[in-house]
Amino acid sequence: MKEKKLSIVWFRQDLRLKDNPALSEATKIGDVIPIYILDDKNSGSWKMGSASRVWLHYSLKSLNKSLDDNLLFLSGDPLKLIPELIKLTGANSVYWNRCYEPWRIIRDKKLKENLSNIQIEVKSFNSSLLWEPWSVTKQDGSPYKVFSPFYKKGCLSRENQIRDLYPIAKSISFISKPSYEEIKNLDELSLLPDEVWHRNIIRNWDIGEIGAQNKLKKIVSRKLKDYKKGRDFPSLQTTSGLSPHIHFGELSPNQIWFELKKSNIENKEDLHHYQSELGWREFSYYLLFHWPSLPELPFQKKFENFKWINDDEGLLSWQKGLTGYPIIDAGMRQLWQTGFMHNRVRMIVASFLVKNNLVDWRKGQDWFWDTLFDADLASNSASWQWVAGSGADAAPYFRIFNPLLQSEKFDPDGDYIVKYVPELTSLPKKYRHKPWLASKELLDQSGLILGDDYPYPILDLKFTRERALSALKLLKSH
Repeated sequence: MKEKKLSIVWFRQDLRLKDNPALSEATKIGDVIPIYILDDKNSGSWKMGSASRVWLHYSLKSLNKSLDDNLLFLSGDPLKLIPELIKLTGANSVYWNRCYEPWRIIRDKKLKENLSNIQIEVKSFNSSLLWEPWSVTKQDGSPYKVFSPFYKKGCLSRENQIRDLYPIAKSISFISKPSYEEIKNLDELSLLPDEVWHRNIIRNWDIGEIGAQNKLKKIVSRKLKDYKKGRDFPSLQTTSGLSPHIHFGELSPNQIWFELKKSNIENKEDLHHYQSELGWREFSYYLLFHWPSLPELPFQKKFENFKWINDDEGLLSWQKGLTGYPIIDAGMRQLWQTGFMHNRVRMIVASFLVKNNLVDWRKGQDWFWDTLFDADLASNSASWQWVAGSGADAAPYFRIFNPLLQSEKFDPDGDYIVKYVPELTSLPKKYRHKPWLASKELLDQSGLILGDDYPYPILDLKFTRERALSALKLLKSH
């Protein structure tokens, strides 16, 4: 008779039961001990930000309910905690799904070596990417640096290599919770900040695997109608809003890919454009895997000596949504109020900070890291470097988003603006984009006092654009 095994299933960025390779495989061979470890030791400067911790709390709460209250919560160093738990329980194997951040790769490799040395079986799986980063290369074996060939030649040519979905375990056999002093309850992880703040912000979301599945069903039922065009308009409900669910693994990209493929979407442009957005996520992880310094150092070395301006006042105005440019302020306030920002607006606010203010892209990256629910080391660093012009396949140095033109084009009636900058509601639509150009009579009629109710612009777009172009052009010539 085959010996029944006891496996630790280590949940990380895979907080779901469906299509969970590690959980599915572990349940086939015996009993499981599901655990989650809050690791603020090995993460160093990249430990989760405040918003991510709020999401994590509620996602873990949802997962624990799905696991019939059998999830063990721990906090500390997995290199210490997992061997101790093995010794205490007699577990003979550890299963996990792979993570791709540099610090996690280093930690997991060391843990695997340590466990192998004491004859503990370790099995890891891909649960969060469509293609493994090391499996996609150019013909000469080197990694891609440009998105289009990476996605079209590297990824889509390997579409048949996307793994199939794992079935949900029909039954999961748990052991009694061990008596281990390091085990905590969820509240003892201290993930939640100010109670009023987090209760307000989570009203916009249905956090957890069930919420993620329901959102995916709605997207599939809409068949991505008008996605390609509508995704650029922040007042429309056209984008999926799935990014936090994907980041925390409440939903896998494989589930999305296959659900959309079988939904018979008539407009293939909408389908292919959405798939390419998943491709951009893959590209970000690909870059981070092959260039682990991406969050700290410019991808293009010529940017290492770029003279950023230390504009703390401008940075603070940007963070608070008080720049005097309504589309910028609406985006930054949406971020603060909801833990999210529309993708088009992310590019606009990032360009404004990095190119108009000439503030180091890493300061913007840090703010997003702390305030976004979907704060993802790969996507965050790759996207900020793209806007700054220092990244792979980056926006050219002369690409500077004009917030006025962007606002008028993608929020023509100012609906998105007034949702988050309500002090401009009474202005005629054309002046919602540029209230400083409204006449005194019009401002009086609207009851708006510039400089009091809403700030004047903190900078001149024309001057700062020319300043950025000069600095970037000089960099380009070297």
